[in-house]
Amino acid sequence: MTIKTTRRQFLAGTGALAAAATISMPAFAQIKEKLRFSAVFSEQDIRAEMMKMFAEDISKDFAFEGYYGGNLFKQGTELVALQRGNLEMGNIAPQDFSKQIPAWSIVTSAYLFRDAAHMQKFFASDSGAELKKMTETELQVKVLGPTYFGARQIGLKPNKKINTPADMAGIKLRMPGGEAWQFLGESLGANPTPMAYAEVYTGLQTGAIDGQDNPLPNVENMKFYEVMSQIVMTSHLVGFDLLTVSSKVWNAMPVEKQRRFQAAADKAIAFSTAKHQTREKELVDFMKSKGLQVYEPDQAAFRKYAQAKYLSSDLAKSWPKGMVEKINAL
Repeated sequence: MTIKTTRRQFLAGTGALAAAATISMPAFAQIKEKLRFSAVFSEQDIRAEMMKMFAEDISKDFAFEGYYGGNLFKQGTELVALQRGNLEMGNIAPQDFSKQIPAWSIVTSAYLFRDAAHMQKFFASDSGAELKKMTETELQVKVLGPTYFGARQIGLKPNKKINTPADMAGIKLRMPGGEAWQFLGESLGANPTPMAYAEVYTGLQTGAIDGQDNPLPNVENMKFYEVMSQIVMTSHLVGFDLLTVSSKVWNAMPVEKQRRFQAAADKAIAFSTAKHQTREKELVDFMKSKGLQVYEPDQAAFRKYAQAKYLSSDLAKSWPKGMVEKINAL
Protein backbone atom coordinates (compact mmCIF):
# COMPACT_ATOMS: atom_id res chain seq x y z
CA MET A 1 0.00 0.00 0.00
CA THR A 2 1.35 3.43 -0.94
CA ILE A 3 0.90 6.34 1.49
CA LYS A 4 0.87 9.84 -0.01
CA THR A 5 1.68 12.77 2.28
CA THR A 6 1.05 16.32 1.21
CA ARG A 7 3.42 19.16 2.20
CA ARG A 8 0.69 20.63 4.40
CA GLN A 9 0.19 17.31 6.20
CA PHE A 10 3.96 16.92 6.72
CA LEU A 11 4.34 20.39 8.24
CA ALA A 12 1.34 19.85 10.48
CA GLY A 13 2.78 16.55 11.68
CA THR A 14 6.24 17.93 12.44
CA GLY A 15 4.70 20.90 14.23
CA ALA A 16 2.73 18.57 16.46
CA LEU A 17 5.86 16.58 17.28
CA ALA A 18 7.76 19.75 18.17
CA ALA A 19 4.94 20.89 20.43
CA ALA A 20 4.86 17.51 22.14
CA ALA A 21 8.63 17.61 22.67
CA THR A 22 8.36 21.08 24.22
CA ILE A 23 5.65 19.96 26.62
CA SER A 24 7.65 16.92 27.73
CA MET A 25 10.96 18.81 27.99
CA PRO A 26 12.36 18.36 31.54
CA ALA A 27 12.61 21.37 33.87
CA PHE A 28 16.42 21.21 33.97
CA ALA A 29 16.59 22.15 30.29
CA GLN A 30 15.17 25.58 31.06
CA ILE A 31 17.74 28.37 30.99
CA LYS A 32 18.45 29.67 34.49
CA GLU A 33 19.21 33.34 35.13
CA LYS A 34 22.93 34.09 35.39
CA LEU A 35 24.29 35.63 38.59
CA ARG A 36 27.78 37.11 38.28
CA PHE A 37 29.43 37.68 41.66
CA SER A 38 32.58 39.77 42.15
CA ALA A 39 34.83 40.08 45.20
CA VAL A 40 38.34 41.23 45.97
CA PHE A 41 39.09 38.28 48.28
CA SER A 42 40.97 35.28 46.92
CA GLU A 43 39.49 31.89 46.06
CA GLN A 44 41.33 30.48 49.11
CA ASP A 45 39.43 32.84 51.42
CA ILE A 46 36.81 31.50 53.84
CA ARG A 47 34.34 33.83 52.15
CA ALA A 48 34.91 32.02 48.85
CA GLU A 49 33.75 28.86 50.66
CA MET A 50 30.77 30.89 51.86
CA MET A 51 29.84 31.80 48.29
CA LYS A 52 30.20 28.23 47.06
CA MET A 53 27.77 27.13 49.78
CA PHE A 54 25.40 29.91 48.76
CA ALA A 55 25.71 28.98 45.06
CA GLU A 56 24.80 25.36 45.83
CA ASP A 57 21.71 26.40 47.77
CA ILE A 58 20.39 28.64 44.97
CA SER A 59 21.44 26.34 42.10
CA LYS A 60 17.85 25.38 41.28
CA ASP A 61 16.97 29.02 40.64
CA PHE A 62 20.17 30.61 39.32
CA ALA A 63 23.38 29.89 37.41
CA PHE A 64 26.03 31.35 39.76
CA GLU A 65 29.36 32.62 38.40
CA GLY A 66 31.93 33.58 41.06
CA TYR A 67 34.88 35.85 40.29
CA TYR A 68 37.52 36.34 42.99
CA GLY A 69 40.74 38.26 43.57
CA GLY A 70 39.39 41.35 41.82
CA ASN A 71 39.64 39.52 38.49
CA LEU A 72 36.31 40.79 37.14
CA PHE A 73 36.09 44.20 38.82
CA LYS A 74 38.81 45.91 40.85
CA GLN A 75 38.36 46.79 44.51
CA GLY A 76 36.01 49.74 44.90
CA THR A 77 34.39 49.43 41.45
CA GLU A 78 31.92 46.62 42.18
CA LEU A 79 29.15 48.90 43.46
CA VAL A 80 29.11 51.01 40.30
CA ALA A 81 29.11 47.81 38.22
CA LEU A 82 26.02 46.65 40.12
CA GLN A 83 24.31 49.98 39.54
CA ARG A 84 25.08 49.93 35.82
CA GLY A 85 23.77 46.41 35.36
CA ASN A 86 27.22 44.96 34.59
CA LEU A 87 27.12 42.78 37.71
CA GLU A 88 24.36 40.99 39.63
CA MET A 89 26.02 40.37 43.03
CA GLY A 90 28.98 41.72 44.97
CA ASN A 91 30.69 41.73 48.34
CA ILE A 92 30.77 45.48 48.89
CA ALA A 93 32.79 47.36 51.51
CA PRO A 94 30.71 49.75 53.64
CA GLN A 95 33.31 52.40 52.77
CA ASP A 96 32.16 52.16 49.15
CA PHE A 97 28.56 52.75 50.22
CA SER A 98 29.68 55.81 52.19
CA LYS A 99 31.12 57.39 49.02
CA GLN A 100 27.56 57.74 47.72
CA ILE A 101 25.63 57.80 51.01
CA PRO A 102 27.66 59.74 53.63
CA ALA A 103 25.45 58.42 56.47
CA TRP A 104 27.01 54.99 55.91
CA SER A 105 30.38 56.30 57.13
CA ILE A 106 29.15 55.75 60.69
CA VAL A 107 29.75 51.98 60.37
CA THR A 108 33.23 52.55 58.93
CA SER A 109 34.45 54.40 62.02
CA ALA A 110 37.03 52.92 64.38
CA TYR A 111 35.95 51.25 67.63
CA LEU A 112 32.20 51.51 66.86
CA PHE A 113 31.34 47.81 67.18
CA ARG A 114 32.64 45.69 70.03
CA ASP A 115 32.71 42.41 68.11
CA ALA A 116 30.98 40.42 65.34
CA ALA A 117 27.89 39.73 67.46
CA HIS A 118 27.46 43.45 68.20
CA MET A 119 27.80 44.29 64.51
CA GLN A 120 25.27 41.64 63.47
CA LYS A 121 22.86 42.81 66.16
CA PHE A 122 23.03 46.31 64.71
CA PHE A 123 22.17 45.18 61.17
CA ALA A 124 19.21 43.22 62.54
CA SER A 125 17.94 46.31 64.40
CA ASP A 126 15.74 49.18 63.25
CA SER A 127 18.83 51.37 62.87
CA GLY A 128 20.45 48.78 60.65
CA ALA A 129 17.28 48.52 58.60
CA GLU A 130 17.39 52.31 58.17
CA LEU A 131 20.83 52.13 56.54
CA LYS A 132 19.90 49.13 54.39
CA LYS A 133 16.79 50.93 53.15
CA MET A 134 19.02 53.78 51.94
CA THR A 135 20.96 51.42 49.68
CA GLU A 136 17.73 50.15 48.12
CA THR A 137 16.20 53.55 47.46
CA GLU A 138 19.35 55.51 46.59
CA LEU A 139 21.72 52.91 45.13
CA GLN A 140 19.31 50.25 43.80
CA VAL A 141 21.07 47.41 45.60
CA LYS A 142 19.69 45.02 48.21
CA VAL A 143 21.86 44.22 51.25
CA LEU A 144 21.51 40.54 52.18
CA GLY A 145 23.73 40.74 55.24
CA PRO A 146 27.14 41.65 56.70
CA THR A 147 29.99 39.25 55.92
CA TYR A 148 32.36 39.33 58.90
CA PHE A 149 36.00 38.64 58.14
CA GLY A 150 37.74 39.46 61.41
CA ALA A 151 38.89 42.35 63.58
CA ARG A 152 41.43 44.51 61.78
CA GLN A 153 44.94 44.55 63.24
CA ILE A 154 48.01 46.60 62.24
CA GLY A 155 50.80 44.63 60.57
CA LEU A 156 54.17 46.36 60.19
CA LYS A 157 57.48 45.72 58.48
CA PRO A 158 59.57 48.02 60.76
CA ASN A 159 60.47 46.74 64.24
CA LYS A 160 59.33 49.96 65.91
CA LYS A 161 57.38 49.25 69.10
CA ILE A 162 53.81 50.58 68.97
CA ASN A 163 51.90 51.33 72.17
CA THR A 164 49.86 54.49 71.47
CA PRO A 165 48.71 56.43 68.36
CA ALA A 166 51.70 58.77 68.88
CA ASP A 167 53.98 55.85 68.00
CA MET A 168 52.27 55.57 64.59
CA ALA A 169 53.50 59.02 63.49
CA GLY A 170 55.23 58.78 60.10
CA ILE A 171 54.15 55.16 59.51
CA LYS A 172 53.03 54.71 55.90
CA LEU A 173 49.99 52.54 56.47
CA ARG A 174 48.34 51.07 53.38
CA MET A 175 44.62 51.74 53.18
CA PRO A 176 42.23 51.25 50.25
CA GLY A 177 41.35 54.38 48.31
CA GLY A 178 38.44 56.56 49.41
CA GLU A 179 37.88 59.20 52.08
CA ALA A 180 36.45 56.82 54.70
CA TRP A 181 39.41 54.45 54.46
CA GLN A 182 41.99 57.24 54.50
CA PHE A 183 40.36 58.82 57.54
CA LEU A 184 40.46 55.48 59.33
CA GLY A 185 44.24 55.44 58.84
CA GLU A 186 44.50 58.97 60.23
CA SER A 187 42.38 57.99 63.25
CA LEU A 188 45.11 55.48 64.16
CA GLY A 189 47.79 58.17 64.07
CA ALA A 190 49.32 56.88 60.83
CA ASN A 191 50.10 58.38 57.44
CA PRO A 192 47.50 56.56 55.26
CA THR A 193 48.69 55.50 51.80
CA PRO A 194 46.14 54.34 49.20
CA MET A 195 47.05 51.06 47.50
CA ALA A 196 45.14 48.22 45.85
CA TYR A 197 44.83 45.04 47.91
CA ALA A 198 46.62 42.94 45.29
CA GLU A 199 49.68 45.24 45.50
CA VAL A 200 50.15 45.15 49.29
CA TYR A 201 52.61 42.22 49.41
CA THR A 202 54.96 43.89 46.93
CA GLY A 203 54.45 47.26 48.66
CA LEU A 204 55.63 45.80 51.97
CA GLN A 205 58.47 43.94 50.29
CA THR A 206 59.85 47.04 48.56
CA GLY A 207 59.20 49.49 51.39
CA ALA A 208 56.64 51.51 49.43
CA ILE A 209 54.52 51.09 52.57
CA ASP A 210 55.47 50.32 56.18
CA GLY A 211 52.35 48.40 57.04
CA GLN A 212 48.79 47.33 56.37
CA ASP A 213 45.67 46.77 58.44
CA ASN A 214 43.75 43.55 57.92
CA PRO A 215 42.24 40.73 59.98
CA LEU A 216 44.57 37.79 60.61
CA PRO A 217 42.80 35.43 58.16
CA ASN A 218 43.51 37.92 55.35
CA VAL A 219 47.13 38.19 56.44
CA GLU A 220 47.42 34.43 56.21
CA ASN A 221 45.63 34.13 52.84
CA MET A 222 47.78 36.80 51.20
CA LYS A 223 50.98 35.68 53.00
CA PHE A 224 51.66 39.21 54.25
CA TYR A 225 53.39 37.65 57.26
CA GLU A 226 56.33 36.82 54.97
CA VAL A 227 57.15 40.52 54.60
CA MET A 228 56.26 41.82 58.09
CA SER A 229 58.02 41.77 61.46
CA GLN A 230 55.12 42.40 63.83
CA ILE A 231 51.36 42.50 64.35
CA VAL A 232 49.93 45.12 66.69
CA MET A 233 46.59 43.84 68.02
CA THR A 234 44.69 47.12 67.93
CA SER A 235 41.36 45.47 66.99
CA HIS A 236 40.38 48.92 65.75
CA LEU A 237 37.64 47.87 63.38
CA VAL A 238 35.26 44.92 63.17
CA GLY A 239 35.93 43.99 59.57
CA PHE A 240 32.91 43.26 57.40
CA ASP A 241 31.59 43.76 53.91
CA LEU A 242 28.00 43.57 52.69
CA LEU A 243 26.73 40.71 50.56
CA THR A 244 24.54 42.47 48.00
CA VAL A 245 22.38 41.75 45.00
CA SER A 246 21.09 44.30 42.50
CA SER A 247 17.55 45.51 43.18
CA LYS A 248 16.67 44.62 39.59
CA VAL A 249 17.42 40.94 40.26
CA TRP A 250 15.82 40.98 43.72
CA ASN A 251 12.62 42.73 42.68
CA ALA A 252 12.12 40.34 39.76
CA MET A 253 11.90 37.38 42.16
CA PRO A 254 8.53 36.21 43.50
CA VAL A 255 8.26 36.34 47.30
CA GLU A 256 8.93 32.63 47.81
CA LYS A 257 12.07 32.81 45.68
CA GLN A 258 13.25 35.85 47.67
CA ARG A 259 12.73 33.86 50.86
CA ARG A 260 14.90 30.99 49.60
CA PHE A 261 17.56 33.42 48.38
CA GLN A 262 17.75 35.26 51.71
CA ALA A 263 17.78 31.98 53.66
CA ALA A 264 20.72 30.75 51.57
CA ALA A 265 22.59 33.99 52.26
CA ASP A 266 21.89 33.82 56.01
CA LYS A 267 23.13 30.23 56.20
CA ALA A 268 26.33 30.95 54.26
CA ILE A 269 27.10 34.12 56.25
CA ALA A 270 26.65 32.28 59.59
CA PHE A 271 29.04 29.53 58.40
CA SER A 272 31.66 32.08 57.34
CA THR A 273 31.41 34.11 60.55
CA ALA A 274 31.89 31.07 62.79
CA LYS A 275 34.84 29.83 60.74
CA HIS A 276 36.53 33.25 60.78
CA GLN A 277 36.19 33.52 64.56
CA THR A 278 37.76 30.10 65.07
CA ARG A 279 40.56 30.87 62.63
CA GLU A 280 41.38 34.21 64.27
CA LYS A 281 42.14 32.48 67.55
CA GLU A 282 44.35 29.89 65.86
CA LEU A 283 46.30 32.43 63.82
CA VAL A 284 47.85 34.28 66.76
CA ASP A 285 50.02 31.22 67.45
CA PHE A 286 50.61 30.71 63.73
CA MET A 287 51.95 34.25 63.30
CA LYS A 288 54.24 33.82 66.28
CA SER A 289 55.53 30.55 64.80
CA LYS A 290 56.50 32.51 61.70
CA GLY A 291 58.75 34.73 63.80
CA LEU A 292 56.45 37.75 64.11
CA GLN A 293 56.01 39.73 67.30
CA VAL A 294 52.32 39.72 68.22
CA TYR A 295 51.23 41.96 71.07
CA GLU A 296 48.42 44.21 72.30
CA PRO A 297 49.10 47.96 72.59
CA ASP A 298 47.26 50.44 74.83
CA GLN A 299 43.86 49.91 73.18
CA ALA A 300 42.20 52.47 75.46
CA ALA A 301 44.58 55.15 74.14
CA PHE A 302 43.85 54.14 70.53
CA ARG A 303 40.07 54.11 71.18
CA LYS A 304 40.10 57.56 72.82
CA TYR A 305 42.20 59.09 70.04
CA ALA A 306 40.14 57.56 67.22
CA GLN A 307 36.73 58.42 68.63
CA ALA A 308 37.73 62.03 69.29
CA LYS A 309 39.05 62.28 65.75
CA TYR A 310 35.79 60.99 64.25
CA LEU A 311 33.41 63.00 66.41
CA SER A 312 35.18 66.25 65.51
CA SER A 313 35.26 65.46 61.78
CA ASP A 314 32.96 66.38 58.91
CA LEU A 315 32.14 62.68 58.53
CA ALA A 316 30.22 62.68 61.82
CA LYS A 317 27.98 65.52 60.58
CA SER A 318 26.34 63.10 58.13
CA TRP A 319 25.61 60.40 60.71
CA PRO A 320 21.92 59.83 61.57
CA LYS A 321 21.08 61.68 64.77
CA GLY A 322 21.26 59.50 67.86
CA MET A 323 22.51 56.40 65.98
CA VAL A 324 25.84 56.18 67.84
CA GLU A 325 23.96 56.10 71.14
CA LYS A 326 21.59 53.43 69.80
CA ILE A 327 24.55 51.30 68.66
CA ASN A 328 26.24 51.66 72.06
CA ALA A 329 23.01 50.60 73.78
CA LEU A 330 22.64 47.35 71.80
